[in-house]
Amino acid sequence: MSTLSTHVLDTARGRPAVGVAVELWHDGGIVASLKTDADGRARFGDLGPGTYELAFAVGDYFGEAPFLDVVPIRFTIAEAASHYHVPLLVSPWSYSTYRGS
Repeated sequence: MSTLSTHVLDTARGRPAVGVAVELWHDGGIVASLKTDADGRARFGDLGPGTYELAFAVGDYFGEAPFLDVVPIRFTIAEAASHYHVPLLVSPWSYSTYRGS
């Protein structure tokens, strides 16, 4: 089984994004729903191969009429027993992501 983690960084304020709600989806259903910790991180348990989606509720985090609401990131877990890290760098107006280590 593979493991998954994420790290949300608030690039507008230059700090980790604490308390961002993150949903993990697979096969049309929610696998887990977490909030980022004091370091902006969330960790998910063992996952099998397949296509997943992380949905970050950044609109709630930034508040008051944000441009971005939910940021979805769809990715595939293909390597058994690997760790997948999906960081999100986000501001109220833009975001980027990559496969971390």
